[in-house]
Amino acid sequence: MLSEFENFFLQRKSALFKPSKSPAKQIVMSPENIFKLCSTIALAGWVIIIFIPFWKSSDRFITGIIITLFCIVYAWLIFSNFKFSDVQKFNSLQGVMQLFTNPSMVTAGWIHYLAFDLMTGLFISRNARMHNINHWLVVPCLFFTFMLGPVGLLLYFILRIISTKKYFSVNFSNQKS
Repeated sequence: MLSEFENFFLQRKSALFKPSKSPAKQIVMSPENIFKLCSTIALAGWVIIIFIPFWKSSDRFITGIIITLFCIVYAWLIFSNFKFSDVQKFNSLQGVMQLFTNPSMVTAGWIHYLAFDLMTGLFISRNARMHNINHWLVVPCLFFTFMLGPVGLLLYFILRIISTKKYFSVNFSNQKS
């Protein structure tokens, strides 16, 4: 039996996603198309981080436009495909694997990676500037963050330790050492 909230949500969901009768108004955003579009947009963010590191608005552009867009698309994919009963699936590996049999949920997972890897890339770039680490030494760390997420962050931490001679360095400019 569905709760009042679930019934309300399902009614709004079906009203929001009714197919348009006019072919001109239909935009087909399949999981595959969303995947391709978001991957291309993420690549643009990485190009900015790696090749235009001193553009004053890069952080605002990447966070305010690209990552915010990813958050909106992610939320839309989750809320339009996730069932309230699926919450219990997060308690086991088998359950999570079952969630990822739905192409829309896999696309949402991919967008989750894209957003968080870009945020990590921004952190690395900004933190390296704060510690006066040469940008071109950081580029391999950014590449590995783009490709393998935590591996790139680990490489950056190793580079930062070597550069600053400190294991516990300041992470943010308003933080005290």
